[in-house]
Amino acid sequence: MNIKVLLAGVFLLNGWAIANAAEITIGTGSQAGVYYQVGRDICRLVNKSSDAHGVTCKSHISNGSVSNLNDVRSGALSLGVVQSDTQYYAANGSKLFQDPTPDKELRALFSVHPEPFTLVARRDSNIQGLDDLVGKRVNIGNPGSGQRATMEVVMQAKGWDKHIFSLANELPAWQQSMALCHDRVQAMVYTVGHPNPSVAKATSLCKAKIVEVSGPEIDRLVDEYPFYVHSTIPGGIYEANPDPVKTFGVNATLVASSKLDDDLVYTVVKTVFDNLETFKSMHPAFSLLQKERMISEGLSVPLHEGARRYFLEQGLITK
Repeated sequence: MNIKVLLAGVFLLNGWAIANAAEITIGTGSQAGVYYQVGRDICRLVNKSSDAHGVTCKSHISNGSVSNLNDVRSGALSLGVVQSDTQYYAANGSKLFQDPTPDKELRALFSVHPEPFTLVARRDSNIQGLDDLVGKRVNIGNPGSGQRATMEVVMQAKGWDKHIFSLANELPAWQQSMALCHDRVQAMVYTVGHPNPSVAKATSLCKAKIVEVSGPEIDRLVDEYPFYVHSTIPGGIYEANPDPVKTFGVNATLVASSKLDDDLVYTVVKTVFDNLETFKSMHPAFSLLQKERMISEGLSVPLHEGARRYFLEQGLITK
């Protein structure tokens, strides 16, 4: 056999799809967020067994969901960790993205952890709920991030624009806690899994409080859009915040383009699901993951064929 053909070929060994010298890249988010952990931990699992399947993995820090969806669509990234709401907007078309037309090639691999929309405020700010943000200094998140995209949805639901704040700051997640503690902003928002180091920093260094996010506008969002759910941030996981706090939220999801090789996607999905207990132990936000929910919740686009193949083999889906 021609050696070039042999090296280029894809073959199976012990159920693994083998792609010689193939590399997967995953867009994550800020190092302060759980997306960074998702990408890093998936890559750790893939790279640990790379001798068996021939695939290597690299995770990349990014601006978050919107940025990752742009890069998955353009082919700059293999995979992206994205919020379930931004996944929906990309599939249906939105001005959030570089290409505002519907991304018909977007495909889902699985969902990961729940991500409550988290409002954190200084205790001297007198912020007790959403309406108290009017006239305050608020970090609404950096453009291209999922937290910014969700905040804009909340603002639209409330009939707000940035001018209702005395300051609408656009700091990335890794900078916002110190800005809060130094009183440059009075509140920050973050759509993120818990526990989270950025929120923990704000609550430990300056005793910031987590504020309830509720009201008729939030109820309408949850009723209207299937990717939103009412959520509760548990009490006691952050210093000076002993009580559970009601809010709403989304799910983190892993997506790819349908153009990405089926065997590569199969390898990533098989690696995570065959080692799910190990994956769940890698971060507290993953601890309650269940296979059945991971293949259904928060997915607004069809499954990638590589993921579908694995789920069919395992009897997790029937068609």
